[in-house]
Amino acid sequence: MPPSKDIWVFGYGSLMWRPEFDFIERRPALLGGYHRALCVYSIHYRGVPGRPGLVVGLDRGGSCRGRAMRVSGAKAEQVMDYLRKRELVNGVYREAWLPVRVGNRRVTACTYVVNRDHEHYVGMLSIERTAAVVARAVGPAGTALDYLQNTIAHLDDLGIQEGRLHRILARAERLANQSAATR
Repeated sequence: MPPSKDIWVFGYGSLMWRPEFDFIERRPALLGGYHRALCVYSIHYRGVPGRPGLVVGLDRGGSCRGRAMRVSGAKAEQVMDYLRKRELVNGVYREAWLPVRVGNRRVTACTYVVNRDHEHYVGMLSIERTAAVVARAVGPAGTALDYLQNTIAHLDDLGIQEGRLHRILARAERLANQSAATR
């Protein structure tokens, strides 16, 4: 994209609540063809090698509601450099420019979809297994539980119902509380 053109970035996980880049507009958005899933092992941010955490990814099928952020053309290159360093750290995500519905219009937005061939892509684990990983994982950016709590809080703020993620969060919080009570 030419530097003089504004760009859009679609956030569906931590980019919704911790974008850490300048934008001039942020709006609810809908992406078709992909859904939000807790399907990526994290060893750089919310876990470590040997004890990974879990974070969300955009996986094929369905649709995903999130936030679209418009970045000024003057900052587009800087923001894209930042996003590539943040999101493409180990190859589990791939950058994609996809059509996103923002209000009554359609824009093309940069987002990051899962690479199903990557070793950190785990697909759909059971709710019990997922909650157990989330309840115990800690990485340089904090706990997987904190990550999921923040993601759910922002989904709730947008009125987005993610029943499976809510069930995982409730189970992970119970497990974390049980673990803390036994220490």
